Amino acid sequence: MNRKRTAILISGRGSNMDALIAAAQSPDYPAEIVLVLSNSPSAEGLAKASKAGIATTVIDHKGFEGRAEFEAAVQVELEAANVDLICLAGFMRLLTDAFVGAWHNRMINIHPSLLPAYKGLDTHRRVILDGGRITGCTVHFVRPQMDQGPIIAQAAVPVHANDTDDSLAERVLTAEHAIYPMALKMVANETVRVAGEKVWFEGEDIDQAALLSPAPVQ
Repeated sequence: MNRKRTAILISGRGSNMDALIAAAQSPDYPAEIVLVLSNSPSAEGLAKASKAGIATTVIDHKGFEGRAEFEAAVQVELEAANVDLICLAGFMRLLTDAFVGAWHNRMINIHPSLLPAYKGLDTHRRVILDGGRITGCTVHFVRPQMDQGPIIAQAAVPVHANDTDDSLAERVLTAEHAIYPMALKMVANETVRVAGEKVWFEGEDIDQAALLSPAPVQ
């Protein structure tokens, strides 16, 4: 199997990184995590990645005049590791159009809402304040606009009447850990394609798609 060499970019604890690393430990998983890169020297996820035997790199954005210079340094590390795919996992830096374009349809992100609803920060608080009944999480291909791009996978999570920001976030995070490895697997397997800024799945059963998205391949 030609496993896709994958880098994970983090800024903090890297809980979704943990889920991706765990999935990639299976020899039949189509992606191999070869690098964890952070813009923060204090990111907790770095130690966890090192413990898992994965190469780590810190490129502190504070040492650069602007985003382009920072991203050029990131690109050097990605090329040195022969990276095929990028997963953003709590990477708290806005990326330039040029960098996103260089990794077009090869960089994915996870967001704690059912996009296109509730882009940006404080999603759980906003859902609760709006009286939302269902929220969730979304894995999508990255585009220059924040939290925008073709949707690969989503998971729905009910909002309970007594939910707090933290309790809702905890349940959504559990769903994130389930769908991010699934989405990366589909991208690495090349069973998804993007046409007209929409993701299409190889063998997708359209009749079932309204019940489970993406519908499982038989």
